[in-house]
Amino acid sequence: MSGGAAGAPKPLPSSGPKSLREMPHPLATSSSEEMGPALTPSPDLLLPRSIADKDLSLPNGTPVDTSSPASSSSLLNRLQLDDDLDGETRDLFVTVDDPKKHVCTMETYITYRVTTKTTRAEFDLPEYSVRRRYQDFDWLRNKLEESQPTHLIPPLPEKFVVKGVVDRFSEEFVETRRKALDKFLKRITDHPVLSFNEHFNVFLTAKDLNAYKKQGMALLSKMGESVKYVTGGYKLRSRPLEFAAIGEYLDTFSLKLGTIDRIAQRIIKEQLEYLVELREYGPVYSTWGGLEVELSEPLEGVSACIGNCCTALEELSEDMTEDFLPVLREYILYSESMKNVLKKRDQVQAEYEAKLEAVALKKEDRPKVPTDVEKCQDRVECFNADLKADMERWQNNKRQDFRQLLMGMADKNIQYYEKCLTAWESIIPLLQDKPETK
Repeated sequence: MSGGAAGAPKPLPSSGPKSLREMPHPLATSSSEEMGPALTPSPDLLLPRSIADKDLSLPNGTPVDTSSPASSSSLLNRLQLDDDLDGETRDLFVTVDDPKKHVCTMETYITYRVTTKTTRAEFDLPEYSVRRRYQDFDWLRNKLEESQPTHLIPPLPEKFVVKGVVDRFSEEFVETRRKALDKFLKRITDHPVLSFNEHFNVFLTAKDLNAYKKQGMALLSKMGESVKYVTGGYKLRSRPLEFAAIGEYLDTFSLKLGTIDRIAQRIIKEQLEYLVELREYGPVYSTWGGLEVELSEPLEGVSACIGNCCTALEELSEDMTEDFLPVLREYILYSESMKNVLKKRDQVQAEYEAKLEAVALKKEDRPKVPTDVEKCQDRVECFNADLKADMERWQNNKRQDFRQLLMGMADKNIQYYEKCLTAWESIIPLLQDKPETK
């Protein structure tokens, strides 16, 4: 992630000279004037209303109405409706807890208990409890990417959550990872498509996951195979405006969040260095008080006050490390995952454009649109619909998560300063009463 406040990235070719701030929300409907003729041929030429956003024409000149009824307000209403029904309709609950250390002759590793409670018919039992290690979660994510290439797969925590951590079996490291793995599974559980994936079912229920791992590519879906062979052989003419806006937004978002993450780490490092100094600073007053009988009470008070400030600062640093930084890192990884899905969508669109041009060259035959072109169009439609739906869901989760994160950070800082204020106010009477006793 490159440097700090570098401003918004250079606009993508298809998004014109406008800055990100001036561009419409990625999920909002934009006017046909903004799209312009530069987007043809595009997969949106043949897309239904729910996929494309513009009135365009087919290569033969036939007009196609591709306007989208979705607007920001309608999306918001839908989100609110989903939130209202969420508690009533959820039928799958997954938790990750009880980490255990396993010491073998070849390796040492941590496993976590994954507990599932469900009423879904796809499950044979209402409750399951299995143990999984990190590499099992990694296997699940890879399988989801292979079998659901059109969807945004939640990111896993990094192999080492904090750079420079030597003891990956420490209680703090394991607990941070447990929380991240628990959130990873909950993200999948809340997804209307990923939660029904066969690999996810296997992950939650199979006592021996190794047997399924050996099957390799056998369980790949046709969609996964079809996208996998699409490489850089095709060049995309231009992204549709809404997807160009999404790409530009993700670039800016990850840049700014990376800057916040680096600054937050520096602040925490400086807090810990300050904490070391405070812990040496406080006892000095206590030692001094032992030499000065008349000043012993106020000096002991100052020493105790600094000790209370140490405790408050330690709690604040722990909260920042355990609650604030992991959310930043998760969303940095999330934005990278979304960029990868966007690249896959671009590859399929480029393939579709190339096939359309190949068909257009055969004007003398006027053949029927080949089946492979129609299948490619279906993949583009699937990518567009799934990407927009996942972007909408991601934006909603992001708003909720960062509102909770920032409110929590504000509360923790207020509590810290209140504890420090209370500590210093407590010694004022000792300092004021001292002259009166002479």
